[in-house]
Amino acid sequence: MNIIHVIVLAIIEGLTEFLPVSSTGHMVIASSFMGIGKDDFVKLFEVVIQLGAILSVVVLYFKRFFRSIGFYFKLVVGVIPAVIVGVLFKKHIDQFLESPLIVAFSLLIGGVLLLFVDKWFNKSTVKEEAQISYPTALKIGIFQCLAVIPGVSRSAATIVGGMSQKLTRTAAAEFSFFLAVPTMLGATLKEVWDFHKTHTPLFTGDQLKFLIIGNIIAFIVAMLAIKSFITFLERKGFRLFGWYRIVVGAVIIGLILSGHTLEIL
Repeated sequence: MNIIHVIVLAIIEGLTEFLPVSSTGHMVIASSFMGIGKDDFVKLFEVVIQLGAILSVVVLYFKRFFRSIGFYFKLVVGVIPAVIVGVLFKKHIDQFLESPLIVAFSLLIGGVLLLFVDKWFNKSTVKEEAQISYPTALKIGIFQCLAVIPGVSRSAATIVGGMSQKLTRTAAAEFSFFLAVPTMLGATLKEVWDFHKTHTPLFTGDQLKFLIIGNIIAFIVAMLAIKSFITFLERKGFRLFGWYRIVVGAVIIGLILSGHTLEIL
């Protein structure tokens, strides 16, 4: 991994973290195209820079994080399923992260589903986080567990999960953003802890520099992307994202099945 790889992956992370297109899936594909070897640090980097993007939510929705103590209880309830799945299936998740083919199929299937989401869940009554019950938060958290498969998209899973519980598109998207904060904070701490067990010192000078630069870029790009996404979602819904996923997934599957390794850089 070099500084160009860091910048490209961080921009991709910032742009895609909050879109229903899978940031992890896009980073897996981009890493394959750029020929980045999947060593322990690269795997850690692809998780940790998601925290930089997620922290943009705290900045943009700062006041919402101090509205009530119940807000935090809902996030705790919502994140419990992901914690359980992450602990139980960590090794399998790491294997999934190495497969562009799994990402491609996930993008394709998820894209087809997104074409119909707006029609399936069009009777929304919950317009803001304060109206979300604890059972609803738990159900959305269960949907989030689908995102352990690269290409599914944590954002897509939680937004669709929210809409299935009668949240409006905007309310579902915002709760998805909020739920991402403890989820990615926990994932980052777990990844760093596992990494430190086999690496002394923890990071080399270059690795630390890459993590700092990657998080800063992901944070800035995500700040610019969030508001645009909310505006687009309110006006247009999910169909464009569905078609995008279908096209990207089909192209990647076609390349792989025709014998391409995706390593072009």
